Amino acid sequence: MSQIQNLLYDSLIKTQHVESAALIKIKEGVAFTSPPRFHLQPQSIHVIIDAFKNTPALRRDGFTFWEKNYTCVRADRNSIYAKCDNEGVVMVKTKSNILLASYREGMYPSVCVEAVEKLGCYFREKEV
Repeated sequence: MSQIQNLLYDSLIKTQHVESAALIKIKEGVAFTSPPRFHLQPQSIHVIIDAFKNTPALRRDGFTFWEKNYTCVRADRNSIYAKCDNEGVVMVKTKSNILLASYREGMYPSVCVEAVEKLGCYFREKEV
């Protein structure tokens, strides 16, 4: 595992309220994921990057991701929270990256949000 994958695992997956996580490099359009078996297709990466470009429309219309329709719970210039039934995604934008975390039924969304936001703050401080 790479250093980034280890950081995602230790900071997010180990909470047991994050199912999978990714760090997306905005400029390059590539993702480092944890666990390693979690894969994001290039189309999904572009959906995530584009989500931050028009948050009012995202709040109103939601978005399709992983072949599911997600309802937006929160969307601003730094954070997007969305859900679909009993699962959801949390996205936090830093200067050059987007952190993505997913949770499933039985996991606490609030713990997922707290962990992702905390790691996002760390990345902002380090200008990652």
